[in-house]
Amino acid sequence: YTIYALFEWCLVLLDVGFDAVTALDFQSLEIVIKDVKGLSRGDNKRAQDTFLETQKDQPIGQVFDTKFQWNEMLDAVADVYIGFIFWSVLTSLGLVCWYFPLWHMGLSGYEIAIMSSVSPVLLGIPAFRRHIAHAMPGSYLLMGLAGLFAYLVTLPEFRLAAVSVGVWTGCLGLVGTLWRDRGDAAKLEARINAWAIGLIASSIAKFAFWTNNPVWPIMNAENGGWNKTGIALFLVSIGRLYLRKPAMAANASATPKQEKPARGASALASLGFGGLMFALHYLLSDSSTIILWTWSGYPVRGPLAVPHGAWTIATMGLGLMGGLFYPNLARSWTAFGIGSVGAAVLTYCENWTGYYGGLAITLYVTAVAPVLVSNAVKFPPGRTFGFGFLVYNFILLFSIWVVAYAFVPGGPLVRERTDWVMATMMLLLGCGVFSALQNGTGSTPGVAMDSNRTFYPPPNPAAKRQRSYYIYILLLLQMLSASIAYLRFPPYNYQPYHKDSNIITAGIWTVHFSIDNDMWSSERRMESLIRESELDLIGLLESDNQRIIMGMRDTTQYLAEELGMWVDQGPGPDKNTWGCALLSKFPIVNSTHHLLPSPVGELAPAIHAVIDAYGELVDVYVFHSGQEEDVEDRRLQTEYMSSLMGQSSRPAILLSYLVMKPGEGNYNTWVSEKSGMRDIEPSDWDRWCEYILYKGLRRSGYARLSRGTVTDTELQVGKFVVGQPEDLGAGLVGEAEVPVDMRFPELFKGEGVRGHFYHVFDGPRYYA
Repeated sequence: YTIYALFEWCLVLLDVGFDAVTALDFQSLEIVIKDVKGLSRGDNKRAQDTFLETQKDQPIGQVFDTKFQWNEMLDAVADVYIGFIFWSVLTSLGLVCWYFPLWHMGLSGYEIAIMSSVSPVLLGIPAFRRHIAHAMPGSYLLMGLAGLFAYLVTLPEFRLAAVSVGVWTGCLGLVGTLWRDRGDAAKLEARINAWAIGLIASSIAKFAFWTNNPVWPIMNAENGGWNKTGIALFLVSIGRLYLRKPAMAANASATPKQEKPARGASALASLGFGGLMFALHYLLSDSSTIILWTWSGYPVRGPLAVPHGAWTIATMGLGLMGGLFYPNLARSWTAFGIGSVGAAVLTYCENWTGYYGGLAITLYVTAVAPVLVSNAVKFPPGRTFGFGFLVYNFILLFSIWVVAYAFVPGGPLVRERTDWVMATMMLLLGCGVFSALQNGTGSTPGVAMDSNRTFYPPPNPAAKRQRSYYIYILLLLQMLSASIAYLRFPPYNYQPYHKDSNIITAGIWTVHFSIDNDMWSSERRMESLIRESELDLIGLLESDNQRIIMGMRDTTQYLAEELGMWVDQGPGPDKNTWGCALLSKFPIVNSTHHLLPSPVGELAPAIHAVIDAYGELVDVYVFHSGQEEDVEDRRLQTEYMSSLMGQSSRPAILLSYLVMKPGEGNYNTWVSEKSGMRDIEPSDWDRWCEYILYKGLRRSGYARLSRGTVTDTELQVGKFVVGQPEDLGAGLVGEAEVPVDMRFPELFKGEGVRGHFYHVFDGPRYYA
């Protein structure tokens, strides 16, 4: 209670200023402190009563001084869970849609499914609007049935169709619910709370499941999905909605309380809502997004996905609370300015500075969410929310165009303009703030707004009690987030597989954004192959999944934790590449990220890391070159990387995607005196994309493992001995002449396992 009173007193200071704090505030604090000092176990009730009496006129005290009722609490939990399912289905749409352009290497036509969210435009039809308001649980039920049961659909096209239906009905249900409850301040606030906390719950679920949502349609029992559990909980939640259906129907039939007509153009409210939806999805649907934006390599100079993802989640909750209790502050231009500065700092800065900017925009977006949504419901729902979701879809595509510019029409016009995306987002939010100021809308619609007031309590005891339930849920979720951060915190005690032999087993793999050939999340299958191959180093290409259309994921988190490896994610999502990453059993002493010359085609990323391998510093390079048709790009990139590698005198390994034939063209620059690098197997003519080069180490072995159905590219593996000179002129030797701990696993001989086997040479190659 003492801590609580201190916190409340701090809020008063922030609210009205130090000079306006009366002696009564100090007196109430002293009373509580004296009572707590004299507490015994039997005095708990008296202390609580004293505390509530002294705090009943304060902001948070006005919420918690009502009787707790379990039925109402369970209703609030059910509403939040339905909000969680809404965000789960919505965030899965882009992910299943991405499968098709990924395999078509360009627009496939299936991208039209992204527009499923514009369904609220149908609410412009009065009869349909009334039907949705009366049949509300049915819309959410269809959302869950289509979106959650989609994982049972095998054919990718039909699975996408099922998710599209789920998004279509889910957006109808959301807007229909908001419109139905627009005249009841308490109910509308509850709907907004459930929707916003549902996003936080979704982010926490991804935090717990290594950035995958366990109820997504790309998940199943084999790759870590909790689909059946999610469906069961959803049906229970819908059941509670149906128990409340008579009250909902009565509310839908009732004439809303007389309010002033909405002022200004509905388009401004639509733009604000579209910008809000995008900001929530783009920055906050995964707790590691803004952290990866600010990552710059080793040594660590900024936040890490674990544990600092919990900081992001806590900031989301704090922002939402601020928006509920202090709507005038949230809708002010001062707050908008702070949010804009935060967005700029996140966009242009790295490490802790960039992350603090990210927390500022996080705080602002979640605080302004209740304001913008409660303003939008003042306008006709069809045109307001239909256009709002359309705006959300367009800026969503804009955020993809900046990186996919080489594959989409008009792409070069917005190439690498993440700053334009962020500026557009803030301008859209500004339109919503302008509309909210015109209408005097806070987080409690129906309550007259006074520009001189900062805090707005719930309008009646029932509303106070209802708000308290959502705060309880929010606090519980924050505790869960902190627990996940603690449980996931890595031990950093990693060891190579064969440390007594001074062996480095290194591999290169293009993982196709962690979606396998049948539209399933592939992290667990990737982890199995990497572990069974006993890789100490692995370079991953096409690994950046921090896009809305890719689910805002980070594959490396699961791989690093399960395999026990340090990870460098490479250039961040804001750098507009398809990504490259390095996982290492050896400590990464230093790493730098490079964006290579790409005047025409896709931007080429590279990592230059220095690892401590058995007490010797070894350079490791991970690189993805441009496309085959971008000849000049690849030439410039070859010159850049060859010069970079040639500047170091340390032993080195290059794990790369080069797009060339052995012995021809750029190959003779990669393998040259300029770079100092050697090809691990010059006689392997059957290569085009993946190559392993090295210098200053003894080559021990080389193998090529078939991809199975995990991705579209094989895994190449090389073995090197640290501390021994290069094997100039060394020939092949039989496996029997190689020490057992320096051999490749027997597991992949013959037919191998799960579609992975040694191919091309029908077995590994070993060198003297």
